[in-house]
Amino acid sequence: MRWRSGKPRQARRTACRLAAWLVLLLGMGTASAQDAAAPRQSLDDAWWTGPMLANSAETLPPGHLLIEPYVYDVSSKGADAFGSRAYVLYGLTERLTVGLIPIIGYNRVSQGPSSSGIGAGDQIVQAQYRLTRFHEGSWLPSLAVELQETVPTGRYDRLARASDGMGGGAWATTLGLNAQSYFWMPNGRLLRVRLNLTRTFSGDAEVTGASVYGTAPGFHGTARPGDAFYIGSSFEYSLTRRWVLALDLFRSHDGASRVNGYTDPLDALPAPVSLRTGASDAYGYAPAVEYSWTPNLGVLLGVRVIAGGHNTQRSLTPAIAINYVH
Repeated sequence: MRWRSGKPRQARRTACRLAAWLVLLLGMGTASAQDAAAPRQSLDDAWWTGPMLANSAETLPPGHLLIEPYVYDVSSKGADAFGSRAYVLYGLTERLTVGLIPIIGYNRVSQGPSSSGIGAGDQIVQAQYRLTRFHEGSWLPSLAVELQETVPTGRYDRLARASDGMGGGAWATTLGLNAQSYFWMPNGRLLRVRLNLTRTFSGDAEVTGASVYGTAPGFHGTARPGDAFYIGSSFEYSLTRRWVLALDLFRSHDGASRVNGYTDPLDALPAPVSLRTGASDAYGYAPAVEYSWTPNLGVLLGVRVIAGGHNTQRSLTPAIAINYVH
């Protein structure tokens, strides 16, 4: 079921709901404000796990480790994509953090065979270099550049069933800029704000047989996924030292994918094949609640909502994550 881009009224209603949610979140900071001289919450007094989607612009101190596994279900009409991705990051130097993002998944389909088993998706390696760091009293936010490389380890072709497809088969490089800053509400509570901008450049994938690109058995050729762009922001309001309300807003664009090759049927001459999928756009939001037992250990419970776009399925993705820093 496609979300058609020709419904501006529905898109405006969705945008109004997002704005109302944000106003409510921010308004909590002013509801109990008595005057502008309210005592300000210190940065050390707020314990965060991070919002559901937006990446931090900070880096880990040298020798420190962050582990944050997510478990989620991408639920759309007729299908559930269960998965887990874990952020495993290590502070290499004061400004440089490196890490891995292992991903596994299982697809359940209502009208067709589900995955034959749990499979590995495409894995990600990353590095982040911090350019600046936020200091109280300064207007300058924390800024960092991020480099990710997607390693095509997930199964994507020679599929006996389409639901076994977990990857894209192509190496992809993502360049990103992350920003993070803090603001004090009139009641003195902290609001942490993040902004992420990324651009992904994909390589070619060798494709044989049935694949995630819609090719049929007997196909031989190549596929090139379209390049992608993503912009996302997050707002985290510190209710108390342990409790945080969070909201992500995002928009993404995926370029058209191209497939070229030929089919080689047993009883006929090879036939050329040229396929092209349309570009897609998606926008949505992700409210979440964070709770921390200690400054180094917390849990997040949230849901990502893809509310609309072009050539994009609407979906709900409930998720839970544990954040641990050592």
